[in-house]
Amino acid sequence: MTPYARRGVHGQTVEALARRILGGEIPEGATLDLVALQSELDVSLTALRESLKVLAAKGMVDARQKRGTFVRSRADWNLLDADVLRWQFEGGRASGTESSLLRNLAEVRAIIEPAAVRLAAERRTEADLLSLETAVAAMGRHEADPGHAVDADLAFHRALLTATHNELLERMEMVIESGLAHRDRIVHSSPHSEDPVPAHRAVLDAVRDRDPQAAEAAMRALLDQAGRDLARLDGPEEGAEPDDAAGPDDTRGGGR
Repeated sequence: MTPYARRGVHGQTVEALARRILGGEIPEGATLDLVALQSELDVSLTALRESLKVLAAKGMVDARQKRGTFVRSRADWNLLDADVLRWQFEGGRASGTESSLLRNLAEVRAIIEPAAVRLAAERRTEADLLSLETAVAAMGRHEADPGHAVDADLAFHRALLTATHNELLERMEMVIESGLAHRDRIVHSSPHSEDPVPAHRAVLDAVRDRDPQAAEAAMRALLDQAGRDLARLDGPEEGAEPDDAAGPDDTRGGGR
């Protein structure tokens, strides 16, 4: 999905307002001064109102007679919206909520992906296998290219959800992908992550073999590896052995 900031003045205005709200600069319950915002953002009132309509559709703002336009309670926000998720992850580091967001993502993935891969193993088609194989191959080719490696990892997990042939699970891509892309970029910034290809290959092989139990076990192993990658970014605990003591299997890599 193309970020709003790349969609001209309207998109930049949406992103600017969203980040102010998500970052707490414009708090929940606050009534917006549209004239002041128009001046600050240097946009027309029409453009500002159109941008607010986008945020209203995501549950972030509303308008009432006599009260004007105001920020709704966070409980009303569509936190599963792809844009809202992306804005949260992009602002997470600055606001200190990044670790909490990544932990939430890990918990969601632990619930969804092991169950999804069981269905994929039972229902996959040859076309699904081709998509998964293509993604794993791309992951190996682009190991040293963080941008393309992230794209390959996202393609794998997208293909896996598609292989369930469950429309609702396929839509979970929007929940997982925004956070996974952010997580992958963090992991790829570290030279100490494990090679992602074997873990993904194990999932693919089990899906190809139509073995739901093996597929679930492989996915849980993949998620465990993802957890180790993130934990490693916090640095080794005092007295812990250095990475090179982990053995030859602790190779370099990226996405999960």
